[in-house]
Amino acid sequence: MKGFFKEFKEFAVKGNMMDMAIGIIIGASFNAVVNTLVKKVIMPPLTLLTKGINFEDRKVVLREEELGETGKIVDPEVAIGYGEMISVLLDFLIVAFTIYLVVRFLNRLRSRSENPKDKAVETPKNIELLSNIENLLKEQNTLLKNQKRTED
Repeated sequence: MKGFFKEFKEFAVKGNMMDMAIGIIIGASFNAVVNTLVKKVIMPPLTLLTKGINFEDRKVVLREEELGETGKIVDPEVAIGYGEMISVLLDFLIVAFTIYLVVRFLNRLRSRSENPKDKAVETPKNIELLSNIENLLKEQNTLLKNQKRTED
């Protein structure tokens, strides 16, 4: 049991657990930003362009609600709320596009840092060593080919 807790402590203290927690917290905050962006920035112009139609209220009523004699709802309305689906899809598209732009930017930075010929960015040592090994192997192959040709 002691080994289990030690292993769990190592897991919890390692960067993976912390990175995941930070990602979840930032993701929750990002969700609020996207919701506000869609509801307060994107949807109002769309509503204006569609002559005042609020997409979130759009629905297809399958069955009207039934009111009793006292005015209370006896049987609730059954409806397909396609307007809310439009709003959620816009949320998704904005999140997906934003993540695409961030990943694209990070991939460009990574490819620049991993390019041994790009002198503007300092090449990490492991990439530099791998590049040197690759060059040595190419040189060795060339020497072996030349040696084989002279023997033939």
